[in-house]
Parts: sequence; structure tokens; C-alpha cells
Amino acid sequence: MALSAPTISPLLLDCAYKEKDAVFEMTKSAAAGLKQEEVEARLEQYGPNNVAQERRVSWPLRLVRTYYHDPLSILLTVLAIASYLSDDLRSAIVIGAMVVLSMLLRFIQESKADAAAAKLKEMIHITATVQRDGKRQEVPLAQLVPGDLVLLAAGDMIPADVRLISAKDLFISQASLTGESFPTEKFELRETRTGVQPLELTNICFMGTNVESGTATAVVVATGQQTYFGGMAKSIVGQQAQTSFDQGVRRFTWLMIGFMCFMAPTVFFINWLTKGVWFEAFMFALAVAVGLTPEMLPMIVTVCLSKGALSMSRMKVIVKRLNSIQNFGAMDVLCTDKTGTLTLDRVILEKHCDVVKNESVEVLRMAYLNSFFQTGLKNVLDRAILAHEDEVEVGTNHKIDEIPFDFGRKVMSVVVGNGGAWRLIAKGAPEEIMKRCTRFELNGKLHPVDPVLFADLREEYYDLSADGFRVLAIAYKDVEKKTAYSRADESELILSGYIAFFDPPKDSSAEALAALQKHGVQVKVLTGDNELVTRKICQEVGLNVERIVLGGDVEKMNDEQLADTAETATIFARLSPAHKRRIILALKSRKHVVGYMGDGINDAPALRAADVGISVDTAVDIAREAADLILLEKSLLVLEHGVIEGRKVFANILKYIKMGASSNFGNMFSVIGGSAFLPFLPMKPVQVLTNNLLYDFSQVSIPTDSVDDEFVAKPRPWSMKELTRFIVFIGPISSIFDYTTYFMMLYVFKCYLFDSAHPDSEISRHYESLFQTGWFVESLATQTLIVHIIRTNKIPFLQSRASWPLMVTTAVIIGTGIALSSSSLGAYIGFTPLPPLYWPLLAATLLCYCLICQGVKALLVRRQWV
Repeated sequence: MALSAPTISPLLLDCAYKEKDAVFEMTKSAAAGLKQEEVEARLEQYGPNNVAQERRVSWPLRLVRTYYHDPLSILLTVLAIASYLSDDLRSAIVIGAMVVLSMLLRFIQESKADAAAAKLKEMIHITATVQRDGKRQEVPLAQLVPGDLVLLAAGDMIPADVRLISAKDLFISQASLTGESFPTEKFELRETRTGVQPLELTNICFMGTNVESGTATAVVVATGQQTYFGGMAKSIVGQQAQTSFDQGVRRFTWLMIGFMCFMAPTVFFINWLTKGVWFEAFMFALAVAVGLTPEMLPMIVTVCLSKGALSMSRMKVIVKRLNSIQNFGAMDVLCTDKTGTLTLDRVILEKHCDVVKNESVEVLRMAYLNSFFQTGLKNVLDRAILAHEDEVEVGTNHKIDEIPFDFGRKVMSVVVGNGGAWRLIAKGAPEEIMKRCTRFELNGKLHPVDPVLFADLREEYYDLSADGFRVLAIAYKDVEKKTAYSRADESELILSGYIAFFDPPKDSSAEALAALQKHGVQVKVLTGDNELVTRKICQEVGLNVERIVLGGDVEKMNDEQLADTAETATIFARLSPAHKRRIILALKSRKHVVGYMGDGINDAPALRAADVGISVDTAVDIAREAADLILLEKSLLVLEHGVIEGRKVFANILKYIKMGASSNFGNMFSVIGGSAFLPFLPMKPVQVLTNNLLYDFSQVSIPTDSVDDEFVAKPRPWSMKELTRFIVFIGPISSIFDYTTYFMMLYVFKCYLFDSAHPDSEISRHYESLFQTGWFVESLATQTLIVHIIRTNKIPFLQSRASWPLMVTTAVIIGTGIALSSSSLGAYIGFTPLPPLYWPLLAATLLCYCLICQGVKALLVRRQWV
């Protein structure tokens, strides 16, 4: 499903270019606010001020979806029904139990994860301050309507898309929409620029952003799904696209279904035509179909994923969708937002330096005094300065006067006294401060500012800005004592130096990204912030910054060009949400398994498009809903653990898949050949099902198995080509030894004496039973032992050992098969005690089988075919 760019209300754009009176007229509002009857009418007309969110699914519907989204479960259900209708109650019960257990495990695990994720949402009653009927009121956000007059102050969330009517010292944080760390100045003046991006309009504030500092009055223009935020939310909710893991399981499932659909009819017709008893042929074909179907796959997959989810929970990670664990391990590209994921999302004062960028405590002291004594609302930059209180002493300094900040001159000054001397300290935009300076200070000496030196001073400021810093200049002059000071006193200043601010990377970011790259995961940064800040952050965490692709460049590329660029570029800046999603899809089109990590509104479409979406518990609701994994702690080091855990999960799932696929492929040759030339069935239907049941139980402990370090060293996405090679080369080996067992039973133990003319005679039944018993034990032993060869690329038992539960279960199942051959229960299902000579021949067969399988596997590994 293509993602349409979130729309901006046309009325909102019109209002940006109109004067206040025209805005009131267009929104049918007034300076005193709406009347209550108008509010009720508009609430009826426009609906509540809610955005689209994922609807909570009822548990019956979730259970049904869990079942119907798995074609193998549906197939097994059909086979269980067919077994029941054929009076094979035992098979029906076993198959049904597999389906129910797998479905319940997945349902319970995902329900727990969803419940935990829901608890992350802050269940608080959020209100907005409005003016209605000429009075201030607190109303729930959902009850805001277009035309409402809202009053904003520091800390408030913008409750809808609004046009400012008045504003004082207003700074808005738009990080959740744009990814930009620093707050944006907003004011009420009519917009006069043309071709301005909506998010850059200076008199418009958007739902989901928040007030850093200042106060404002604004008129609501758009609410609910008509807001920019609401349009984005609406565009990403709904059915999630299939991920790499989902597609891989489905392809394998249909491969197995194809085997079964070919095998069962072939076996039925061969046995019917050669033996003439259609019902017995049908029952045998049905038993073979059940035996060929990897009925344990849903349960093995679910148990492996649940074990991974449990391990992740110990690392304080909520796994919302189980399949995401394998996708995490298969991930070979991680795209991440910058703000709040790589960075602290907290502005700090990084540098305080003189005019040639040497560190200066005096510059810090003057900046501190300016922020400390100002009476206006402290913005994020002031708070970063005041955090250095341990390094600066106010001492005997006291405030004399203040010249407040305004957007016209972009300067704020205070006059402080210390004993007999009074000093004016100015702080502001470097360009504005420099206009007011006639001298600069360097190494304790004053120098005049001439045009040549002025260019050099400006170059130092530009260098700081190019390094990604937000820069303010500090200037001062000693002033005569008087009762009041004005803007005219901000002249003939002495430039002291600069203070530079930065949203620094987390301590764990560089280490975590290096660990991911070591494990074969490319890291790419996709951010809405500007390229200068992005370059600085990426340098800090050790990423390549030689090439930065901008959103404008992405806009001009077609899908093929973007895919080429996404393969090679590491950093993308000034991106819109739609750009991020396009880049994710471009990487997926090149067969990459892509993860995305973000926590803002602007990250939600990319989170949904990725194979695995990762967010944090402090993310906005819409980002948490779109994510597959939620980190409860912001340390990125947990990502490395998650990747390794995902690869272990996939390794154990792949062990069962390789065993099931290769065994089924080999059995296909064995059963078809045996059915064609034997005068009786190679095994009775109940024996086939018993063999299959015991074999399945031997695999129950696969999720507990250890995984070799080599397997988790790099991403291992689904590869049907590798799986097909494995099936083609390993599968027929079991058929070779099945046929040697056939001939051993026929000619060593004389089962050829079966009399086709008298199949019900005692001697015929004896030799038929002896043959079936011999093949049952050999088939069970070879199928069970193969897991120890498949589970590792090393030499089994010597260089790599299975977990003790897996070793116990395989030993117990082989022992059970041997014991069954001579037990009363075995006699009930048609077995006959085997002669003593059979056992050394079986041991030789198993040894040769294991050696040949190991040799072929080593050849495939050496050629890098598996």
C-alpha cells in the first residue's frame, strides 16, 4: 500500500497568509472565543479531536487471525478432519493437538506483549486551555473544535493545527515532526514568504508539537484527522505488510504442501494399481501425507520465538510481534532516526570560547549571568547555560536592569552591578551582536573591529555552525550608572566570544553501532534535521559523513535511482516521513532485511514499512503502535543482544525446517519406490503415523539447543535457494539407506518369501511384519540422528554438541523405537521382534549414513552453498 503524504488543511495554509481579522472571519471565530452552542454544533459537524490509531482487537478475533494467517495450520486441520472421518482417531488427536498448542502459544505470547505495550501509554486526562463565552476554561482535547481560541504556555502540547493570533517569546519544539533538536521561533505576524514548506511557516503550530517557552493565543483551524498529525496517523494504520520472516515461512509451507500434493496421490494410485485394495491404499496415502507434513513447524516456530521474547524481556524489551525477533536477527540494514535515538534529545552547552575558538571561562561566566538574571521564561538554551552552575559563581553581582529579547533584534541584555562597576552583557544571534560591536577581546586585550577582521570573526562563527552547533554570541561593555537602560545602549559593544549548543549522542551510541556493524548490520541515518547537525552527530558516533543525501534529492529520484542511492549512502537529512518510507521500501526491493528505529510522529510510516520497527517507551503513541519492539531502557547496546537472539531463534527454526524438508524429500523416493516394487505396503498406516509421532517428539527440545558462534556472526535471511540445495543433496541420502534396508530385509532376512498369492497366510504376515518393523526402526533412527549433523557446520559430538535436552530426547526416541519393535504394544500395531543380526547391520547403516551426510554437508559448506 502506497503511503500518501500527510495533507495540510488548505484553510490552514490560507490562514497563514491572512491578517488576524481575516483569520477570525475564515474560521468563524472571535476574540472572545466561541459560544457553547457553536461548540456543540461544530463538534457534531467535525467530530471529536481524535487521530486514527490502531483499533484494539478483541481476543476471539485475535485467536481467529492467529489461525487463519498460517496456511500450514489450515492444512493440518484438513488432515485431522480427514483422519477422523477415516476412523483414525489417534492421528486426528495428535494433529489437532499440534495445531491448538501452537495457536495458543502464539496467542498468549502476543496478547501479553500487547497488554504490556498498552500500559506504556500514559493514562492521564489531557486538557487544553480555551477561551469560550469570554471566559478561560479547561476542556478535554477531544472536545476542541475549529474556531476555538486556545491559550498556550510553556510545557503545553499543541492540541490541534492552529494559527497564532498573539505570541510572546514563543519557542515551539517540532522534534516529533521534523527530528530537529532545537526549538523553532514562532510569532503572530502574517506570512509574506512564498514557496515555504508548511512545517516552516512561522505563524502555524501543529498538533503533537509542544511549547518550549513563551506564551501565545491561537485559533484552531483543523482538528482530528484533518490535522497534519491525524493525516499521518490515518495513513499508517491498518494491515501490516508481510515481513521477510512471514514470506519465508509461507514459501517453505507451500513447498511442503507441494510435496504432499504430489506424493499422496502418487502413492495412492501406485498402491491401488499394484495391490488392488483402494481403501488400504487411501489410508496409506493419507498416513504418508500426514508424515510428509511438518506439523511441528508452527509449534517449533512459536516456541523458539517465545523463548526469544522471554530472553528479550530480561533485557527490558517488549516484543509486540513474535515474528519480529527473527527479522531482527536477519536484519542486515538498520535505519535510525537521530533525535532521541542516537542523541540524548537534550540540548547541552558544548563550547564556550573566545573569538578564535579557544575555551574561555569568562565567556561562560558572562553567558551565565545573562541567563541567571533575565526575568523572561528560560528557554532550552538558557537552561543548558544554567546547568553549569558548578563552574560559575554569581558572587556579589546583582541585577540592575534588563533589555528583554524580541524577534526584531534577536538580542537580550542585562545590566549587572558588582561593587562600583556596572556592566551590560548582551547575548544573541551572532549576526545581530556583531552589528553592535566596535571592538573585540582576545587574550585580555581589546582590538578594533575593522572590515577585514570582521570577516575573519564571522568565519570563526561559521565554522562552529558548520560543525552542527547552534551558536550565540556574547558581548559586553561597561556602562554609566543611570536609572534605566534601552536598546540604544546595545551599541559600541565588545565581542567576547561564542557559546555553542549541541544535542549530543548517547554514550552507548558509538559502541552499539560499532557492534552492529561488526555483526554485519549496516547502519544508515534517516533524519528530518538539517545536514550540518546530522553531520556532526554522525561524526561523533563513527559513521561515514562523506556523502549526505537530502530530502530534495530524494524527491527528484525515481524508485530505481533511489534504490541505487540507498545501497551506497549512509546519511539522509531533511527528510519527510514519506521520504523515510520510500528509502525503507527501496532497500527492501534490493532484498535487504531492514530495521528502523525511531520515536517521533515523523518516524511512524518508516516503522510500519520496515521488516522490524524499533521504538522506545518514551516515544509518541503512534510510534509505539507502529513498532514491533519497544525498548524500556534507552541504551542502544540492547540492539546487539537482540540481533544475536534473533539469529539464534532463526538457527533453531532452520534446524527443524532442514530436517523436515530433507526427510520429506528423501521419504518421497523411498515410499514411491517401495510402493512400486514391494508386494505389500512398506509400512502400515498406523506404523507411519507412530513413526511420525515419535520423530516429532524428538524435535520438541530443538528450541533449547545452543547455536554455534559462526552462525550468529552475520545476518542470515531466508534463502530458498540454499534450502533447496540442502534438500536436493541431503534428502536422497536417507533414501539410499532406506533402499539398502529394503534389500537387507528382503534378502538377508528373507522377506522375499512373502507369498503374494496368499497374503493372509501366517508366513506372509510374518515376513510383511518383519520388513515393516526393520524399516520402521531404521527410518526413525536416521530421521532422529540427522538433527545432530544438521544443527552445526562443524563435526557433531566432537566440535559442537547439542543441548542436553536435545541429546536426551533423541536418545529416548531411538530407544523407544527399538523397544517398541519387540513389545506387546508393538505387536498391537503390527511389529515383529527383529533377529539379532539386524542390530549390528543397523549400527553399520547408521554409521555410514552419518559419515556420508557429514561429508556431503562439509562439501556444501566448503563451497558456501549452505
